[in-house]
Amino acid sequence: MLGLMIEVIPSEIVLAYGGYLVHTGRINFIGAVIFGVVGGVIAQLFIYWIGRYGGRPILEKYGKYIFIHKKHIDVAENWFLKYGSGVIFSARFIPVARHAISIPAGMAKMPIGKFITLTTLAVIPWSILFVYLGMLLGDQWKHVDEKAGPYIMPILLVAVALLIVYVLIKWFGSSKKKGDAK
Repeated sequence: MLGLMIEVIPSEIVLAYGGYLVHTGRINFIGAVIFGVVGGVIAQLFIYWIGRYGGRPILEKYGKYIFIHKKHIDVAENWFLKYGSGVIFSARFIPVARHAISIPAGMAKMPIGKFITLTTLAVIPWSILFVYLGMLLGDQWKHVDEKAGPYIMPILLVAVALLIVYVLIKWFGSSKKKGDAK
């Protein structure tokens, strides 16, 4: 949980190590997933709060220390402003956007309950997958990146498909409102 909260080591590795601990019998699967989810959500809450209370100037100056760069902020902010809070869920499965999307959510003062709910719903399957893979790999848990590929691509495709559906719904909804106003 602490490893996920400070985001120094990629979540895939931390969760796979948790799966290894399940494999050795030191912890149980459900506990590893619960702590993985809690740690993952808290890490995103930190980034959300930085966006909410520090804004872009703080992030541009100090974001590099948490692996967030100006281009990540720009992309995430554009997505969030264009498509709304629904991207919080699907962006969690897209590299780079996964962490940066919390920034514009905070800057836009997205309701914290909604943010936590969407983040949690996305972190749950991610945690289950990597704890499970680490458990299956056992002593080879460090090679999780090689084994995760076949699982990640379908998840990424589903996330992108959900994002496209969400964007289309938003686009058609705004087009209809513009048409009604005329």
